[in-house]
Amino acid sequence: MMLATMLHTYLSISRAQTEKIGANLARTLKGGETILLSGDLGAGKTVLVKGLAKALKVKQIITSPTFVLMKVYPTYHKTVHQLVHMDCYRLPAGRHGVPEIELENIGIGDYLSSPDTVAAIEWAGKLNHTPAGAIKVHIGPGKKTTERKITISRPKTTTSKHKRYSRSS
Repeated sequence: MMLATMLHTYLSISRAQTEKIGANLARTLKGGETILLSGDLGAGKTVLVKGLAKALKVKQIITSPTFVLMKVYPTYHKTVHQLVHMDCYRLPAGRHGVPEIELENIGIGDYLSSPDTVAAIEWAGKLNHTPAGAIKVHIGPGKKTTERKITISRPKTTTSKHKRYSRSS
């Protein structure tokens, strides 16, 4: 049961600022969080994840997992040991007509239930079900064409657990 939601809005005018917003978000994470990213194509979702990765001390270059669905990056962070970056943009409907079947097949449950993992899911709006207690990040246009409005909402207090995904047999 969520008692309250904290809402923060930022304005970014550059890739560097968007990365910094992602890095600042990462500094509040302890592990076990799921971040649901939404926004138009090219809005800056992957750029924000690059900022997350930088603050979590990921050594690899972060690229969009659009064509592979999911990438797992080890981190050198005190409590977060891996960053899982997922992208639902090209996610097929799956044999039952729901994207979650495909995510189950690639092992999403192994990561969403792990207390030492942060999962960042781009195009999360394509999912029929989202984990309870997830942090939601929306990147939209600002008033000027060079601006991005980044809204982060996160539960202040929650007693619900992440939805457990498991591989189907």
